[in-house]
Parts: sequence; structure tokens; C-alpha cells
Amino acid sequence: MRNYRITTVWGIPIRVNISLLVFLPVLAWLIGSGAQIELYAGIVGGLVGTELDLARLQAGTTPWLVGTLAAVGLFVSVTLHELGHAWAAMRYDLEVESITLWILGGLASFKQMPREWNREFWIAVAGPITSILVGVVCYAGLFALPTSATVSLFVVGWLSVTNLVLAGFNMLPAFPMDGGRVLRALLARNRPYASATRIAARIGTFFAVLFAVFGVLSFSPILLLLALFIYAAATGESRTVALSDLLEGLTVGDVARPSALTIDAAASVEDLVDRMFADRSTEFTVTRGGEVVGVVTVADFRALSQAERAADTVGDLMETDLPRLDADMSAFDALVELDTARASAALVEGPDGVHVVSREDFSSAMEMRRLVGTGDPF
Repeated sequence: MRNYRITTVWGIPIRVNISLLVFLPVLAWLIGSGAQIELYAGIVGGLVGTELDLARLQAGTTPWLVGTLAAVGLFVSVTLHELGHAWAAMRYDLEVESITLWILGGLASFKQMPREWNREFWIAVAGPITSILVGVVCYAGLFALPTSATVSLFVVGWLSVTNLVLAGFNMLPAFPMDGGRVLRALLARNRPYASATRIAARIGTFFAVLFAVFGVLSFSPILLLLALFIYAAATGESRTVALSDLLEGLTVGDVARPSALTIDAAASVEDLVDRMFADRSTEFTVTRGGEVVGVVTVADFRALSQAERAADTVGDLMETDLPRLDADMSAFDALVELDTARASAALVEGPDGVHVVSREDFSSAMEMRRLVGTGDPF
């Protein structure tokens, strides 16, 4: 979904997802509803030691004003929470690409997550610590406001309570929430990073199931959405870490295969079919004048009619918009590049010419790593 850049802090773009823009009026209505105002008016009144004027809070359009101020204040608090993560990451010279606010809160995107347990620990806890500090500042602010400022007292008190709840909720060990990342960091002190990630992801999946059950029982779409997010993010990161471990230390030049099976771009499709049967291969590197220019696979001509197969050349069918990668690029980064480009293969440029690397090559490399362990079979 589309994101809108609203400002920049410390060189970090702050973006708002369209889901938040749609959800904010709903959140304002929920906060400003009679039951919520009555509940939190009692809590805030207890904090300041005086009873808030409930009739004034519920009169006319005041509930809408209260709800809007509280909803906006909540996402300002979420932004500060994510900036806490960003500040801690920047202390370790890690690049923060952006902060995005969306329907479930905020996401700070890092160019690369640290694998050192102590760095991940402090980056993870920096967010909840920031929320606690914001909650304490809001609590102190209650005593600076006059008792007649009923709306301001309610909103500031609500933000104080909500920030403390936000900090506590985020510390649940539901990976990849902050508490789950803290758990992985602690597990990684005495076990491999991939193993720590798998354990944390399993616990995160368990929490996702719990949130889904409570979401169904309480008819809460937000809890259901949170459950889906945690499940997808936990399993996705676990898979990513496993891939990264299997490809660690390899460059894309190590993984790329020599261009042994080649076919000229001017060859007919019928010639290609004959070569595929003769060489028992479904994929060929395409050359023109001895230079690698693309890749052709069985899927490229499967839908062609007999007449088209006779008339077309390999050059008409081949994939040419393939990513071009340097042979020294890490294998994992190259695989990410393939996924980003949604390409089936890439051209690898090295000192000995241009080679081709496909998803099957990455699969073969990882399978070899599984069989021989962490040694280098290349």
C-alpha cells in the first residue's frame, strides 16, 4: 500500500501508510465514544487526585475533539518509540532507511539488522524505554495543567497511560515485536543466531495463534490483523536468516554456473527444442557474437504454436531484462536482488567474462551447504 512522506528526522524519512490515514478517524471515534471517555476519565482523575468533569467531556462535539487529539498524540508517541530504536541503531553506526506509521503502529526499517546479541538487545529495548519516558513526561505534565483544563488533562493523562501500556505490550516475547527481539538477542548469547531466530519465531507463532483466538472471541479485527502480521513476519525472518546462514561467505560468482550450455540468439525455436532434448536441459544461456545476452527456458516457448516455433528465433523469446551483478557481490544480497527484480536469473560479470546465475543455482548451493556443513565446497 502507498506511503506518504511527511517529514525527516535525523535524515530518516518519516512516512505515513494510507492504512493509517483510513484508520485515524475510526480510532478517534473509538477513543471519543462514551464508554472510553468514562473509563479513562476515572483513571486520569485518579492520577491527578481530582475528578474530571465527565459531562463536559461528553458534551457536543467535545468527544470528537478528545478522540482526534488522543489519536494524533498516540501516533506521535509511536513515532517517538520508533525514533528510540533508530537512535540506538545510529549509535552503532547502523543505517536507518525509514520509519513508517501504519494501522498497527510503526516500523523502523534498517539497512541491515545486527547479529551481535548486545546490539540487537539495546536497539530492541530502546523503543519501550522511550515509550516509558514519554509516559512519565505526560504524567508530570498533568500537574502542570490547571484543573479547569478538562480536555487537556484527559488527553495528556490518556497518553501517559497508553504509552506505558504500549511499552509493556511491545515487550511481550512475540517475535518480531520488541520483546521477541530481546528474546532472540538473549538466546543468541550461547547458541547460533539462526537457532535463536528459529526458537524466537516459534514463540512468536504461538503468540500469533493466541492473538487470533482472542481476536475471534472478542470480535477484534485489529488483533486478527496483528496475529497475521506476527505470523508472517516471524516465519519470514526465520526463513531469511536460514538462507543467509546457508549462503554466508559465498559470492554470487561462487554460485554462478559456467556458461557451458549456450545457444546463439539467431537459432530457431525448433533448434532450441532439439538442443533441450539432446542435452537434457530446460535452460540455456543465450549468446550473440560470443557475448552472453540473456537466458531462455522451456517456459518461454511452451505457449507457442507450431507455426510460431518455426518462425521465431531464440532472440525473440529470451529474457534480456535480467539484473547485472558484480561477481564479488555476496550471494545472499544477489538472491535478494533477484527477488526484488522478480527475475528468474541474473547475469554475473566477472574477470573471466559473463556468467548466469539462476534460482536453481542458489538452491543447489544451499543444498550442498546443508550436506557438507559450513565448510566451503566451492
